[in-house]
Amino acid sequence: MFGAAITEGFIHNQPFNVDLMWDGYVRLLHGDPSLLVGLSFSVPLILILLTHELGHYVACMKWGVKASLPYFMPSPTLLGTLGAFIRIRSPIYTRKSLFDIGVSGPIAGFVALIPFLVIGVALSRVVPGIAVKGDFSFGTPLILRLAEMARFPGISADDISLHPIARAAWAGLLATAINLLPIGQLDGGHILYAFFSKVHRTLSRVFAALLLPLGLLFYKPWILWAVALFFLGTRHPLIYDQTPLDNRRVGLGIAALLIFFLSFSLVPVRW
Repeated sequence: MFGAAITEGFIHNQPFNVDLMWDGYVRLLHGDPSLLVGLSFSVPLILILLTHELGHYVACMKWGVKASLPYFMPSPTLLGTLGAFIRIRSPIYTRKSLFDIGVSGPIAGFVALIPFLVIGVALSRVVPGIAVKGDFSFGTPLILRLAEMARFPGISADDISLHPIARAAWAGLLATAINLLPIGQLDGGHILYAFFSKVHRTLSRVFAALLLPLGLLFYKPWILWAVALFFLGTRHPLIYDQTPLDNRRVGLGIAALLIFFLSFSLVPVRW
């Protein structure tokens, strides 16, 4: 439904209209085949989320950790999905395996979204002021802005109508950035624990608290994230292995940090 609303707006050079999304449910009940245009958004997004989770799954298989195949969480509102996850069903015993399982998902998902980002931005078009005229305005992560500048030199992000494929890549970037927050049992939290297990909980609370000023200054939902993660999401299962990570994994950790900064947006969505 969300993909159809995004696509129809793009076709007619109009901003995202939330009413089109709700109308989509009525059209679905009537079997309207025109909703299939939404696949240009939903298929790339599902592939990005699937690749992210399969990155975790393959790393679990490599280390002999039992895990489920991915579960996808639908959402009746914005984006149409709350993402995906796998269930890890056996303990993780070593820092190396924890790191590999934590970092593999974000890197795999990020690599998977790059082609969609490039293709989607190439298919986008200039429509003056379109980004701030609709029911929602969407943030612009750094890597998306770099792609826009390469495709449309000198054009403001507010004047670029993103193709639905590019919007799917944007949603993948949002999922990547949230997962890489270095807090608790998020992917970034696993990476943090692999490097700094003794102070993981303290650092998790510090990073959760840092979301408060972001919420006060830029985007109020960060306050909700801060409170929820501070009180509910800073714990991590103990791993007693103290073997230091090798240089290759240190390099991958730095790459994950770079991916976080390329994917993060201070204001992901504004009403």
